[in-house]
Amino acid sequence: MTDWIFNRDAIRTFRFVRCAFDAQTGVARLVYAFDDGPELTETVTVPGAPFVLDAARTEAAQRALRLLHLVAGVSYYKAAVAGEIRIDGYAIDADTAALLETVYRNGLGEFAYRNGLDLRGKIRFRADAAPSQPVPALGLRAHALVAIGGGKDSLVSIEALRAEGVAQTVTWIGGSQLIAACAAHTGLPTFNIGRQLAPQLFDYNRQGAWNGHIPVTAVNSAIMAFAAVLLGVDQVVFSNERSASYGSQIPGTGEVNHQWSKGWAFESAFGDYLQSHVAADLHYYSLLRPLSELAVARQFARTDRYDAHFSSCNRNFHILGERPTSRWCGVCPKCHFVFLALAPFLPKLRLVGIVGRNLLDDPAQIPGFDALLEYGDHKPFECVGEGRESRAAMALLAQRPDWREDAVIQRFARQILPQLDAEALAIEPLLALDDEHRIPAALWERLRVRFAA
Repeated sequence: MTDWIFNRDAIRTFRFVRCAFDAQTGVARLVYAFDDGPELTETVTVPGAPFVLDAARTEAAQRALRLLHLVAGVSYYKAAVAGEIRIDGYAIDADTAALLETVYRNGLGEFAYRNGLDLRGKIRFRADAAPSQPVPALGLRAHALVAIGGGKDSLVSIEALRAEGVAQTVTWIGGSQLIAACAAHTGLPTFNIGRQLAPQLFDYNRQGAWNGHIPVTAVNSAIMAFAAVLLGVDQVVFSNERSASYGSQIPGTGEVNHQWSKGWAFESAFGDYLQSHVAADLHYYSLLRPLSELAVARQFARTDRYDAHFSSCNRNFHILGERPTSRWCGVCPKCHFVFLALAPFLPKLRLVGIVGRNLLDDPAQIPGFDALLEYGDHKPFECVGEGRESRAAMALLAQRPDWREDAVIQRFARQILPQLDAEALAIEPLLALDDEHRIPAALWERLRVRFAA
């Protein structure tokens, strides 16, 4: 179709056209469209083809593929926020519709806020199928696909699983060279899944499509769950800490969580859905859910194995490819927070050596740190910890001779600290472990000892 023109405001329907998987090539095709416009085809390529699956695993792979089709559609739906959502070719039950509405509504929260859109009551998935029967266990082998993003959190998970003797494959999606290098440095088996968005989406963006943040972790979770079924492994492991459940508090709006799909609400809903609708023995969980960001930083500080390899700077990653000039930009909210979170647990020279400079001794960085503290601004729309964690870390540094003379710390001690409740600044309570998680019980009993130390 050559005469169809994308017009965001004229579009009435977003369509899930079809999805298909070629077991001989390992390529899944996810097809979408607006109204009667051209098909938008996304591809996901899972290494290891050809895949030979028995009947039960073939059916489970089809269920996982449809879930991926539906979740990944959020990248395209947002371009027009059409009033009608239609699924062609297959029907979904009420449980699936409820999950999708939750993921789209909450996962697009920041997108809606930044674009001045109200999505309440607008996102509706029609449930035409009868309630699903409980799915069987597939006899999946005990092995974990562990997501790696190149930052400190996934490396803490990888090393914890290694220490507990859990068989694992370090897994990432896309072509990031930085992540590939960090994954290789683990010395573990690696698995790189390809994902190619429909090219027309970028044309639509140039033609006025709505654009903004999507729940990337939800999409990546669906991709890895699909891959786990194909590979016959029983665990998909992420590294999202409990701080991810806490969003930005926007005056007049309420809470908007940039990392909603890294939070507990998504993890619990998605993990339950996989076991009831895909495979009963497929376990989805975050290994770091019981920990705060500060507790994760404390764990990371115990090894210097990755000092020269990891990066928690999100400016290194872009949807059209990474464009890093160094592993740390030093000015984004993620750089600010990771520097601040590690400072209480690392020798100063080691931390400055990792990032390349002392971010806490640069007065120009004060506004960025103020946002982390929720002082005169809300928490940044980034994957950073809670304001109370930042305040506790900075209060602790204000007592340390090696940090308290730095410009940002001095200003904090002089201007902000007197306004804070001293009892709320204790760091130890923030290091305590939480009991809200999906980690398998036997593994958690061993991990609890490690993480509490």
